[in-house]
Amino acid sequence: MSSGDDQRVPILTARGLVKRFGRVAALVGSDLELYPGEVLGVIGDNGAGKSSLIKCISGAMVPDEGEIELEGRPVHFKRPHDARAAGIETVYQTLAVAPALDIASNMFLGRERRRSGPLGNLLRMLDKSGMRRDARLTIQDLGIGTVQDITQAVETLSGGQRQAVAVARAAAFGSKVVILDEPTAALGVKESGLVLQLIRDLRARGLPVILISHNMPHVFEVADRIHIQRLGRRVAVVTPQSHTMAEAVAIMTGAVTVDNAA
Repeated sequence: MSSGDDQRVPILTARGLVKRFGRVAALVGSDLELYPGEVLGVIGDNGAGKSSLIKCISGAMVPDEGEIELEGRPVHFKRPHDARAAGIETVYQTLAVAPALDIASNMFLGRERRRSGPLGNLLRMLDKSGMRRDARLTIQDLGIGTVQDITQAVETLSGGQRQAVAVARAAAFGSKVVILDEPTAALGVKESGLVLQLIRDLRARGLPVILISHNMPHVFEVADRIHIQRLGRRVAVVTPQSHTMAEAVAIMTGAVTVDNAA
């Protein structure tokens, strides 16, 4: 970590996270820091504990030991709803979109707004026009030019467009942190480029992003710092300026050891 990072205060900190599944330890004292307005890449081989680490931070999993702080205050997430309420939004590889619903409905999925007055309170009518307006503004604000019709069904969209909708939903409600789990997996070159640009746009808006990916070129293209996970713990933090992709892979596989995991 650079000396500049030492002068900053992390917006999100995980310390000594431990997660066991019977006799198998997925995390064995893993740490993580995310600073305001940065993209933190998280890389590691299969079984390194990346998914368990992110699930603990996003509330999908409760760690057996360790602590998590958000803006310097301890937080204890028992479910994803708790993390979302605290301002942490996660976009998983499966996206969790409803294909038959339109874009606006997907962006407000689980957060549907009712109309004001008796129509909403008594008849429980949804504020569809308001949700479509705000969804359109979010899409435009992120510069997503490939999505033109907010009433279009998600099942008619390409893979990259669906990912864009999921990222836009996270950006709309993730007031503190956005976590992206393999956002470019199974996407073509052009659609991956769209998603990477969205990540840059989120950073430009001051929203810190955790990017979990097996695609090393993508990580090195957009990440400010790169957290390397191995055998359930963080073994190094590097930057695209300090290390090459080959060097990062060597650390990830254990061929090379470093002493800057803190």
